[in-house]
Parts: sequence; C-alpha cells; structure tokens
Amino acid sequence: MLFLKYKEKFPVLLSSLVNARRAGRMAHGYLLHGDNHVLREELAILTAQIALCASPEADGTPCGKCDVCDKLERGAYPELNILRPSGKMRFIKVGDRINPEVNTLRWFEDIFYKTTTSQYSRKVGIIYDADRMNGEAQNAFLKTLEEPPSNTFFILTTGNPSALLPTTRSRCQLLMALENRTEFDFEGFELLLDSLRKLSFEATGDLIKAEQCAGIVIAVAASLRAQAESGAKEEWSERLDMAQELESAGKKRIEEQFSAAAVAEYLRMRTYFLSVIHTWFAQLFQLGCGAAPERLANPEFFADMVLPEKIDTERAAEALRFTEELIFNLKFNVDESLALRTFCLNVAINS
Repeated sequence: MLFLKYKEKFPVLLSSLVNARRAGRMAHGYLLHGDNHVLREELAILTAQIALCASPEADGTPCGKCDVCDKLERGAYPELNILRPSGKMRFIKVGDRINPEVNTLRWFEDIFYKTTTSQYSRKVGIIYDADRMNGEAQNAFLKTLEEPPSNTFFILTTGNPSALLPTTRSRCQLLMALENRTEFDFEGFELLLDSLRKLSFEATGDLIKAEQCAGIVIAVAASLRAQAESGAKEEWSERLDMAQELESAGKKRIEEQFSAAAVAEYLRMRTYFLSVIHTWFAQLFQLGCGAAPERLANPEFFADMVLPEKIDTERAAEALRFTEELIFNLKFNVDESLALRTFCLNVAINS
C-alpha cells in the first residue's frame, strides 16, 4: 500500500493531504515537486488515492483496498489519464486545436471535456515532468487548470518547478517531496555501471578495452526500447483488456494513450540511461576534488569498489566535458551508437 510506504518518509505532506480530504478541502490541482522520478510517480498516484478513495478511514487515510484505490495503484483506473514528454527533445507540445495529435496538451485536455465511457465519474489527470511543457502549452492549459470540468482532479509533477510559468504554479497547491538523490530502475543499470568503472580505471590509453566498454554501453542503450514496450504492455494490460468492451471512441482513446505511454517510457528510460553516465563522471570529479564518497548523492555507484588513492582531477573534468558533449549531441538526429562509441574512445584516449 503506497500510503504505508511513504507515511514515515513524508509524514507532514501526507497528513496535510489526509486532513484536507477529511475536511472536504482538497485542491483541484496539485504541483508535486520531487527529485526522484519513481517517488514523483508513486506519490502522484497516492495523492489521487487520497482524493478519490471510496472508503477512507475515519481520519481521511485512503483504505488502499477499495476498487478505486486498487485500480489507481495498478494503473487500471479507466479515468486515469496521463501525459508525458515525447519526441527527441522530450517536450510536451500544445498540439492542434481542432485535431490534436496524441500526447499533446490539447489532446490531453480534450479528454476531460468528453463524457466518461466508464462507471467511474471522477477523472484524474497526471502530467509527469510538467516542466517540459513549453510556454504555449502552459498558457493553453491555464483556463482548464483554474476552472476544471466537474469531477476532475489534476496532478502535475516536476523535478524543476522554476521552469514552470508563475501563472501555472500559482494555480496549483505545491507538494514538496525531496530526497536529494535519483533512483535508476532500468535493466542493464549494473552492467552499464561496471562498464563505466572499467572505462574510467582500466581502459586508459587502451583502444581494445575502450571498444569493449563501448560495446556494452551501446547494447544497454539498444535494449531500452524493448524494455519500455514490455513495461508499458504490463502496466496497461488490464486497461487494454477493458478497452475491448468499450464503444469505439473509448477503445481508441485507451489505445492511443497506450502507444503514447510506450514512447514516453522509452524516452524516460533513455534520459535516465544518460543520467547514469553523467552522474558517474560528475561524482568521479567530485571525488577528485576531495569529496567524501558518503557525501555523494548516489554513493552506491562506488559501493564495493577500491578507489585509487588519488583521482586525477583534470582527467575527470575532461571526461565530464565529454559526457556533457555526448548528451548535447544526442538531442539531435545523430547515430546513437556512433556517438556512444566516440564518447567511450574519447574518455579512454583523450581525457
């Protein structure tokens, strides 16, 4: 149960939401600021459970067992609508006003003005990484966010609230859930980390070892799309099954959401794949500057490792520069495998 999972970690945050539910004073829109994407996604669902639970405890705590709580936690609630960044630049675009394309703000917004096709009257809208909405999309959403359709509940999540317009932030109640760390949950994470360790400490000046590391890094990157597709199918399996029983409009909407979710999940995993590389070399540079391993944001990166007595700060800084160049280059239409291979060779030979 999500409430029990986070009750001790964020007692003030959850008690304020529970008290608001008990008093019938929950806001229609929340902005959830967290620095961990897993936490942001789970707390968004928990916030929806608190707001919609069909059988809350006397103190307002969600039961976690009713049909609504269960379906929300499993991602099977029919009126749960999710919008994520898409495209190579991971933006949320405004979309065409008349015929908005999938995974745009107007496509998402339009869902809440349509009659529900299920037995559930309340609709939930979650925008993950809302800071990736461009200014046009944020402005287009302001009226809906300020005066939402009846029985509608919005949750926006972000790791960077300052990137949102003040007008967007002012229309939401802020929820803070900060941990000062990031969790990486994709398959191949440990393999990638081991390759970065070898690249940093064993492949210096060795083209063969550098190429071996590059091969593993490229293979992990290539596996992300299949992982994302598999994860999306598992998450959406119940909703896709239910869609077969809906009329054509409802079925089409759920199928479009599934396709958008699969693409968005791949882009999210790819972002965190690159974040692992950046975090590794950024923390390596911090260690070279004298930082204690236990003071790092992700000290587990160096767990069970015997670090050199002295890390070459200049070399670590150069490797970090190559990392930032890699991330910048991959924003454009370049060959990913070639970019990753060039990066690994540069770190081994030129840093």
